Formats: sequence, C-alpha cells, structure tokens
Amino acid sequence: MKKIYFILLMVFAFTLSGQETADSQTKNNEIVGFKLYPNPTYNDVVFITTKDNANKDILVYDLFGEIVLKESTNYKELNISKLDAGVYIVQVTENGKSTTRKLVVK
Repeated sequence: MKKIYFILLMVFAFTLSGQETADSQTKNNEIVGFKLYPNPTYNDVVFITTKDNANKDILVYDLFGEIVLKESTNYKELNISKLDAGVYIVQVTENGKSTTRKLVVK
C-alpha cells in the first residue's frame, strides 16, 4: 500500500514540475542551468549539463522508489544501458544543491 501512495505522490509531483524554468532562474536549492536530454530517450546515454559542470552525484530511482543506478561523475554523459524501458526519477546533486527530474526510457 505504501508503494502505491509513493507512486501516486511521485506522479503528482512530477506532473507539476517542468523540465526547465522559462526565465532560467531556479529555486535556491536547485542546480543552476540544469539540463537532462534527450528526454524521452531511445539511446543508452543521456546528457546532464549544468552551469558549473562540477562533480555530480547521480541517483536513478524506479517508480517503486528503488535505486537502480548510482554514479558520481564529472562527465556530461550518463550511461543508462542497464535500464529497461520505463519511467525513472533522476536526482542530481552538485555543490550541495539538488535537482530531480523524470526520465523516460523507450
């Protein structure tokens, strides 16, 4: 039952958030200039860019809240070849700030 509520909460939360802000201003706790593309993706690689492009801690969750990928990198590329088709939540932390986005893998 908890998983169903978690899924509903995640779906609701991410339908309210967009990929980027229109005026490039972000909230204080979000990473400046964050971009995740291509999304949706058909490839084994997605790109994560930020204004600073510093070291990033990346966590990818499935819709049940399980961590399916964990990586720390300075690169812009994230290899997602191990992920099956579906919807995932990507949480990126850089310089003490964190941003979360939905990722669709087709």
